[in-house]
Amino acid sequence: MMAEHQILITEIVKLLEGGGAHATLKDALADIPADKRGIKPNNLPYSIWQLAEHIRIAQWDMLEFSKDGSHESPKWPDKYWPEESSPADDAAWDKTIDSINTDRKAFISLLKSGDIYAQIPHGTGQTILREALQMADHNAYHTSEIILLRRLLGIWKS
Repeated sequence: MMAEHQILITEIVKLLEGGGAHATLKDALADIPADKRGIKPNNLPYSIWQLAEHIRIAQWDMLEFSKDGSHESPKWPDKYWPEESSPADDAAWDKTIDSINTDRKAFISLLKSGDIYAQIPHGTGQTILREALQMADHNAYHTSEIILLRRLLGIWKS
């Protein structure tokens, strides 16, 4: 059973880091010109910045919920999406990307450190496995949206 558990953890880590069946979030967010981060092409309701910041907020919330019973999630949906369509500056953009990467690494450490099937004590039936799959699904969904926006803006590699 232990070998199968390790295989599952390894596969979930691959899923969280992306790249198996599609582009990684890292690739999707790489080399986006500052003047394109806040554009909402074709009357879409969000920009690349808003998607990146939404990923950061939701992933942070899943991480904190998974490890801390005193964590309070932001109000849905208002506080999961930034109001501004562009980052304030390059430092804000970089901070968002760094936070996404740092929180993903922290979640992977949590995933590797305990029983992924045990219910989170302060939850309502959630497990670390469920949170990991939800995080991977959520990030993959929005990664594809970022790539679509990049295609519409003419800034995605062929």
